[in-house]
Amino acid sequence: MKGDAMWKSFLLSILLYLSPAIATLANAGTLDDVLARGEMNAGVRYDSPPFGSVDSSGKVVGFDIDIIQEVGKRLGVKVNLVEVTAKSRIPMLESGKIDVIAAALTHTRERDRNLDFTISYLIDGQKIMVPKGSAIRSFEDLGGKTVASVQGSYNEATIRKLAPNARVLVYQEYPQAFLALKRGLADGFTTIVTILESVSNKDPDFEIIGDFLTSEPIALGVRENDSKWRDALNFTLQDMADDGTYRRIFERHFSFAYQPLEMWAP
Repeated sequence: MKGDAMWKSFLLSILLYLSPAIATLANAGTLDDVLARGEMNAGVRYDSPPFGSVDSSGKVVGFDIDIIQEVGKRLGVKVNLVEVTAKSRIPMLESGKIDVIAAALTHTRERDRNLDFTISYLIDGQKIMVPKGSAIRSFEDLGGKTVASVQGSYNEATIRKLAPNARVLVYQEYPQAFLALKRGLADGFTTIVTILESVSNKDPDFEIIGDFLTSEPIALGVRENDSKWRDALNFTLQDMADDGTYRRIFERHFSFAYQPLEMWAP
């Protein structure tokens, strides 16, 4: 018994000694960590133009790339671009391999159970691309047909729900999904319209049909309960909107009407 009491006393002493450090670690968020490192690890897509892709020179370019690089510049930190996929981006954030997701991430209620999101910086929506002249005119025509999508994406889940009798072919990257359509392996290809247009390069042999299947707010993703980091990102995005930088980035990548950022009162 005496030995047990001494052991408990020893453990208590260790806990009391370490408690300030434990408290500091518990209260330290991503913002403090990023500023201390002088670097931000941003998860981006390499396969999703115009959000993120690799150009002919091997450089990663795109709307999300320009957004997160500007955020890093204003925070005074270097941005390390880390390749993610639709399937890997959330696990990589949760495991600490990246600090933020800047990868055409749709803010959904389901994802909000485990992640936090910044304000939405783009509203897009899902449609279906088919060969021109196809009998498929909406998701209701997909019964018994094959449709290509990307594994782990919100769009994959949506088409499975809307067209349960369709066969869904999943790929890791959007160009692969479009190639399946082009080669006749799939009757349709579904994702958000901006990606459909960019991946296909508006190929005249294909058309985007039907109504929007979703309305998708695109935002940066951060770990749950990391409000200091989320606020820093939000305020930076809004500063970019205030001085016109966000609009210039938007118009560099999109031909449709500019969408102002959601703004808060100062």
